[in-house]
Amino acid sequence: MSSHLKGHPGRVLTMLVVSIAVLCVCSALATAQDRPAPKWEFYGGYSFHYPGADVHGTLPLGLVPLTSRLESNPRGIGASATYNFNRWVGLTLDASDHWGSGESTLFRRIDDAAFSNLSLGPKFTFRSRHFSPFLEALVGDHRLTPDAFHDIDKLGFMFGGGLDVNVSRHVAWRLLRADYVMSNYRFGPRSTTPTTDLSGVRLQTGLVFMFGGGGAAPVPPSASCSVQPAEVFAGEPVTATAAGSNFNPKRTLKYNWSGNGVKVAGSDASTQIDTAGLQPGTYQVTANLTDGSKNGVASCSARFTVKQPRPPTISCSPDPASVPIDGTSTITSNAGSPDGRGLSYSYTASAGTITGNTSTATLDSRGAQPGPITVTCNVSDDRNPPLAASATTTVNVQPRPTPTPKPDVSAIERRLALHSIYFATAKPTAENPDGGLLPSQEKTLTTLASDFQTYLQSKPDARLTLEGHADPRGSVKYNQALSERRVDRTKRALVQLGIPEANIQTRALGKQQNLTDAEVKTAVERNPELSAQDRQRVLKNMTKIILASNRRVDITLSNAGQASQESVREYPFNAADALTLLDTSSGTRKAVKPKTGKKRTTKKQ
Repeated sequence: MSSHLKGHPGRVLTMLVVSIAVLCVCSALATAQDRPAPKWEFYGGYSFHYPGADVHGTLPLGLVPLTSRLESNPRGIGASATYNFNRWVGLTLDASDHWGSGESTLFRRIDDAAFSNLSLGPKFTFRSRHFSPFLEALVGDHRLTPDAFHDIDKLGFMFGGGLDVNVSRHVAWRLLRADYVMSNYRFGPRSTTPTTDLSGVRLQTGLVFMFGGGGAAPVPPSASCSVQPAEVFAGEPVTATAAGSNFNPKRTLKYNWSGNGVKVAGSDASTQIDTAGLQPGTYQVTANLTDGSKNGVASCSARFTVKQPRPPTISCSPDPASVPIDGTSTITSNAGSPDGRGLSYSYTASAGTITGNTSTATLDSRGAQPGPITVTCNVSDDRNPPLAASATTTVNVQPRPTPTPKPDVSAIERRLALHSIYFATAKPTAENPDGGLLPSQEKTLTTLASDFQTYLQSKPDARLTLEGHADPRGSVKYNQALSERRVDRTKRALVQLGIPEANIQTRALGKQQNLTDAEVKTAVERNPELSAQDRQRVLKNMTKIILASNRRVDITLSNAGQASQESVREYPFNAADALTLLDTSSGTRKAVKPKTGKKRTTKKQ
């Protein structure tokens, strides 16, 4: 036996849905042409049955029910008779019979069953010249006779449809008939045997013989209406047109127009609709057509929509957004109408004068006080009355510039006359030439760079001279290289702070021209910011102070003039990070830091 349809009942439903979809497509085609209905239709042909069920049954003297999936049954015939009440509705008496397999052993017979039915129900047909698709629903007696068990009659249901291909007026080929079959049975005790639930499909094909009925039914008159355009704004014209068919050509066709909530009149095939004053919404017009005969009447309707008017949109911006007193700015508007209407522009300003009536205007700030001027940009469409929109933007009028005071060159020269930048022992190293500059020394360089940039505005040819020193503990060669790294590190820091490299010159002196012990001691003794106690503590550590005072880079102004007679030097014991600067080892800090002041002014050493 065939087992192609032994799947889940979902496959059966899929087949039926596909079949009905085909019928629906054909139904759409059927409405195009009418065909008179016969009184009687007699069908006969081949029938295929797929049970879509598992049979459960208990054999005589059996204790346990047997279960097997029922196979499809291709051995069958079908017949039906239909009486048609009209061209669409009929009543069908249906019968079909599918007989058993005839196999001998229980093992081979357990999955085979005979099925027959006698059912009655309505039939709905959609007739055309060539095709007659139909839908049906049937109820009646369903008999299931498994080959291994006895037969049982139960009430069952079938629903589905089919497609007849009209060969002639009296003969049609039933191309396909597909019905979903539902019924249930029990082949054994209720306590031990589950029900056998048919949930399958019946497929048929054969010939249909049609008798009775009249000739071709006269086609009644019909009418169709249209409007153009289908969407308008209030006040715009709409043209409605009606067309008739199947009227008596020997009679004159008359038109009578009416409207729902809209004024429409006329006796011609086309008429104008007045939409002035209509509120947004949908309106319907109807045309009644008649040729003057009893049955020569038809009507049609068409709808059009009055749209909600939408106001224009606008945004505007100034160029430039900030102007000097008595300056001008161009105001540009970006406007549009969602309804595609024509636009006009106007402008107002809270101060000054604005001119222009296009998408651009000019604001003249003459007479306005410093501060913001608010410009209002207006746009309106060409309706009557018009719809409008506005946007605002701001133009800032700058105050008259205040003259910048000239810098005190003499004071800057005094500040730039001499600065000393101190380094920790052996810093920076050859491996890390960008290291060694402590925060306190970076702060000194930052102040110096700011002063020198101001000074260059008056004296663009000024130069800073960087002289590097090292304490005397290293060899001549080592100290020379160390002092070169110190001036290079200081130069790079000044360039990063904005000092042009061309305005910096460097000298590496090694341990030449170091401060003497007496010079350092004198500087300590004359420092007014040191208390007597702090001065004694510093003097006790003079060896470290003297060494730290020579680990430096002196920065001098090349053309300081009289200001060169004075210098400003922040000694290492004045710095916030003095412990690191005074440390004589390469990486160890001392535990004692003297309390000192910040600055000292002395004669240049």
